[in-house]
Amino acid sequence: MSVTEIRPNMQHWQERVDLAAAFRWTARLNMHEAVANHFSLAVDDQGTRFLMNPNQMHFARIRASDMIEVDLDDPTAQEGPDAPDPTAWGLHGWLHRHCPQARCVMHVHSIFATVLASLADSRLLPIDQNCATFFGRYVIDEGYGGLAFEDEGERCARLFTDPKQKVMIMGNHGVLVIGATVADTFNRLYYFERAAETYIRALQTGRELRVLSDAVADKVAREVETYPEQDIRHFAELKAILDGEGSDYAA
Repeated sequence: MSVTEIRPNMQHWQERVDLAAAFRWTARLNMHEAVANHFSLAVDDQGTRFLMNPNQMHFARIRASDMIEVDLDDPTAQEGPDAPDPTAWGLHGWLHRHCPQARCVMHVHSIFATVLASLADSRLLPIDQNCATFFGRYVIDEGYGGLAFEDEGERCARLFTDPKQKVMIMGNHGVLVIGATVADTFNRLYYFERAAETYIRALQTGRELRVLSDAVADKVAREVETYPEQDIRHFAELKAILDGEGSDYAA
């Protein structure tokens, strides 16, 4: 029996396993921020209940059983030793409650996405296939107002007005990615960071960029969106690597 087949007496076990795998790989890829940043996954239709990482726990140690379940309708949810980080409550709570397309939410301060978010012009120009994947699929937040407590969380959530846009380049802050599942969202997060790295490194050359036309970039974005099971296969391979190494992520 592989570790991913263990089923403790705990609700939403497979969802917990998937989130734990995403945390482990985010740490391995150096896309984490010490004990900050958060991932969450809605477990009810309304988005008022969701799983997320414990407050101030390093991504590299998080296990499936460590995940906390947050209830936005519970007035005591922000009290006690298992209370979520208040910025996670503010940002993820607003996203889950008000953006039905945001079943899973991942927020990091990964290096290249954050460099992009720090530029006066934070557009990701379509200079290669990965960059073109996000053509017309991101929104730029140009109104950073401090830590993501409730007011800031509400402001950010209201920027997701176009259902095609599933990445927020958070000006002066980092990146936020939403999706339907953990695999879908992590795959998007991974490729956005790769795209941002290519773009930033291209800018560093000081040479003229070879930018794709809008028509070709949009065609690539649509083709990637309909590519069969790429996110599922990618994430399954990541879990298989963890399983092969004897990782305790699924414990």
